[in-house]
Amino acid sequence: MALDGVNAFDLAIPCEVFGHIRLADGRAPYRVRVCGVTRTVRAGAFAVQAPCGLRGVGGADTVIVPGIQNVTRPVPVALIRALRAAHARGARIASICSGAFVLAAAGLLDGRRATTHWLAAPELARRYPTIDVDPNVLYVDEGRILTSAGAAAGMDLCLHIVRRDHGAAVAAHGARLAVMPLERAGGQAQFIAHEPPRVDGSSLEPLLRWMEAHHGETLTLPRLARQAAMSARSLSRRFRDQTGDTPARWLVRCRVRRAQQLLETSGASIEEIADAVGFGSATTLRERFGRIVGTSPQEYRRTFRHRVPA
Repeated sequence: MALDGVNAFDLAIPCEVFGHIRLADGRAPYRVRVCGVTRTVRAGAFAVQAPCGLRGVGGADTVIVPGIQNVTRPVPVALIRALRAAHARGARIASICSGAFVLAAAGLLDGRRATTHWLAAPELARRYPTIDVDPNVLYVDEGRILTSAGAAAGMDLCLHIVRRDHGAAVAAHGARLAVMPLERAGGQAQFIAHEPPRVDGSSLEPLLRWMEAHHGETLTLPRLARQAAMSARSLSRRFRDQTGDTPARWLVRCRVRRAQQLLETSGASIEEIADAVGFGSATTLRERFGRIVGTSPQEYRRTFRHRVPA
C-alpha cells in the first residue's frame, strides 16, 4: 500500500524482497503490486505513480503497509475500509515501521501485541491503549497480523514471511540476494547501544563468519575467545553490545537455520542432521528446533520438503 507521505525505503523493501524471491525450480512464488490511495503518491523527495488503486487490494493474499512520515495525519477512510475488508476475507496484513499506526486506525491491532519504530512506540501506546506495544523487538508475528520496527527490521519481517511460506532455504537465498544475514530473530532488540566498530579489530564480524562456517563443531566460550584473541569476559560483553545476544544463543539460531535447510533439501535422518549442525543428539535438536521454529523437525520436513525438487 502507498499513501501520501509514505516512507519510500519502507515501500521499496517488500517490492525488492518478494519481487526477487525464487523457488528451487526458478519459479517466482509472489506477484507484487503497488496499490495507492491515489494514483500519484508523495514520498518525500519524489512522487510515486501507483499502478493499482485500492481495488487492487481486493485479491491480495498479503497486504503490506509501509511506514508513513507523519503519524498524526488522518488515515484515509477508503484505506481503512480496504484493510478491514481484506482482513475479513482472510488476507494476511503486515506493517513496516510507523505503518502500524495505519493498522491501528483500522482497528486491526486492538487486543494484540504489536511493534513499531522505538521512537514512535510511546505515541502508538498512548493513542491506542488497547494495543500491547512492544518497543524492544524487531517484529511481531500474530498469525494473520504482523508488525515490524523501522528500516532494516522491515526486511527481517519480509524474510520471516518468506520463511513461513516457503522454508528456510528459499528465505536464505533471498537474504543472500539482499546481502544481509538471516539470523535476526523477531525477539532481538531493536536498539542496541554500542560503539561503532573500530579499526583496532574490535568488530566481531570476522568471528561471526567463522562461527557460521564452523557451527557443526564444539564451540565453547573459551574457544571463541581464543579465536577472537580476547578474554572470555570481553568477548561476552562485546558480543552482546554488537549483536544484542549471547554467543550461545546466536550459535543455536545459526544451527537451527542450517537444520531447516537440511530438512528441506536432504534425505538425512534427524539424528544425522543433529550431528551435522552441532547439536550432538536428536533430542537436543528437537528441543531447540521446537523452541525457535515452533514445530518439530519432522513436521517441518513434511511441510516444506515437497516444495524443493530433489
